[in-house]
Amino acid sequence: MSPAPPGRPEGSGPGAPGNGAARRRLRMALATANPDKAAEIVAIMGEAAGERIELVARPASVGEVEETGATLEDNARLKARAVLAATGLPALADDTGLEVDALGGAPGVFSSRFAGEHASYDQNVGKLLADLDAVGATAPGSRRARFRTVAVACFPGGREVVAHGVVEGGIASGRRGSGGFGYDPVFVPDGGDGRTYAEMSSAEKNTRSHRARAFRALAVGLLQG
Repeated sequence: MSPAPPGRPEGSGPGAPGNGAARRRLRMALATANPDKAAEIVAIMGEAAGERIELVARPASVGEVEETGATLEDNARLKARAVLAATGLPALADDTGLEVDALGGAPGVFSSRFAGEHASYDQNVGKLLADLDAVGATAPGSRRARFRTVAVACFPGGREVVAHGVVEGGIASGRRGSGGFGYDPVFVPDGGDGRTYAEMSSAEKNTRSHRARAFRALAVGLLQG
């Protein structure tokens, strides 16, 4: 499953099938412009829904959507609605936050811009580790954290499907592993044999991650709707 170029909704063009498999396929626009996240979502949805959901790439003409929401769900909805308005296709989006107990739940909704509006992955991770060092979070259990994802699908006419995924874990004392993206080099999920996400293969991460849980649940809701 890979994002197709954007176009008219499935079954709407000349010669569209009246009742074939293509007619039953749900065609949706993927709201994220982050290539790492897009690849992960495509892989997860492909495993969960097979050919029953077709994802098309976000048009290059759609600009960045300001994440002004107070919650992850608010931001996911803002992004999905913007792409729905631009394409006319049902659209799906997510927002993800890393919540660290010793930092009062930060970075949370600001995870992607923790070190500044245009911060790199490495800058965000660097600030996280520095902040934990500053508050003295070195005792066992003091680096507890969780990844939380909210996925939202928006349809013409106002229908929405919302799904959540949470993975508990902790923050490593330093970066480990070369895979993944974002905070993956320092997030150690519970039940992962002490490895960070970045020390796992993409396939292994996609069986247990917060984003996988959210988008598998979203796929179920979409296919049942």
